[in-house]
Amino acid sequence: MIDLKMLREDSERIRKGIARKKFQCDLDRIIELDQKRRAIITESEQLRAQQKSANAEMAAMQKGSPEFLDKIGQLKVLSASVKALQERQQEAEAAWQEGVMTIPNIPHASVPDGDDESGNVVIREGGPPDRVFPDARPHFDIPWFSELADFSGGARVTGAGFPFFLGDLARLVRALIDFFLEEARGSGYVEILAPLLVNRDSALATGQLPDKEGQMYEIPSEGLFLIPTAEVPITNLYRGAVLEGSDLPLKHCGHTPCFRREAGSYGKDVRGLNRLHQFDKVELVQWVYPDSSFDALEGLLEDSERLLRKLRLPYRVLLMCAGDIGFPHAKQYDIDVWAAGQKRWLEVSSCSNFTDFQARRADIRFRDEGGKLRHVHTLNGSALAIPRTLAAILENNLRADGLVEIPEVLRSRMGVETIGRVAKV
Repeated sequence: MIDLKMLREDSERIRKGIARKKFQCDLDRIIELDQKRRAIITESEQLRAQQKSANAEMAAMQKGSPEFLDKIGQLKVLSASVKALQERQQEAEAAWQEGVMTIPNIPHASVPDGDDESGNVVIREGGPPDRVFPDARPHFDIPWFSELADFSGGARVTGAGFPFFLGDLARLVRALIDFFLEEARGSGYVEILAPLLVNRDSALATGQLPDKEGQMYEIPSEGLFLIPTAEVPITNLYRGAVLEGSDLPLKHCGHTPCFRREAGSYGKDVRGLNRLHQFDKVELVQWVYPDSSFDALEGLLEDSERLLRKLRLPYRVLLMCAGDIGFPHAKQYDIDVWAAGQKRWLEVSSCSNFTDFQARRADIRFRDEGGKLRHVHTLNGSALAIPRTLAAILENNLRADGLVEIPEVLRSRMGVETIGRVAKV
């Protein structure tokens, strides 16, 4: 949630931030609703003060006297007015709360301007510069791929975008998850196994709602949503909590399946593993001091990049422009991996600083050295999303004989050096 002091005292800054992000938000109406609810609160407090004063006066009167009876009449009128104001206040509060939740976080000054993905800036490329891929082909065109990634079976059991992984491919997915989690642990993250369902308050707290409601799988009868990312339940672990400043930064990691409807996705860009409705991902989440959050973002980014270097996969880091960052984001980096078979970049990670936006919505605060309560800054990053990382491994490591070499860092977990089937000559 946006800082209400800023909303009331520097709304032009928020207006400019909304414009930079290319979001639609009726800020004037929200400001008007805030003024209306505050006026009702003031009026209600004045009436309550009159009630209190009238009750004190009655206590000094003789019961049954004309003055006493007259005061009872005044109190009845006051009580009716207070009740009516309470109803108006509840309505005004609900309308204002609904409106203020639609205000996006404002982008940081270091975020470049831009209307869409064309405004994103490649800030560096990484991975082994000497790698060549003479035998690469799209993973979905590898002859044995469909035997180990059963999309038709998944479509029959659930629907499109829910494949089965079998045999060595299932083991490779498990090895990647274990590798990512162990690397995170080595970087100081405490592993957490999180719920896969969250309530509306949790989704509102992290900013998935109302912005991404159409992309989330919902269970209306229970008021629950399947998580689109582990960020949602892990961040909400501390919803409503007061943390000790001495405990910051807090760093958690977690592996979960993620569920996204991705309505309207079609075409060659979503073939094979490129876009699924259910996929595995390891997420990194941090709660940090406000003054250090942008430095922490650079460290978080390095935690994700390191994985791709160890997997020997070429990658690039993009600084996302204001028109292409998410609703709750103040600054965002994306990491793309090179898929040599498709000859295209595939996004495998987003690393983001939300400043105090999520913490205000989730009411996550810390006590600083002076004993003052302040909102933490929250960050999260994918380290990494499995399907596209898997696609790059299959395409980049494909050999002329049809086998795929397992990255060295995964071989002890797999117990084999290659997977697949030798191609028929």
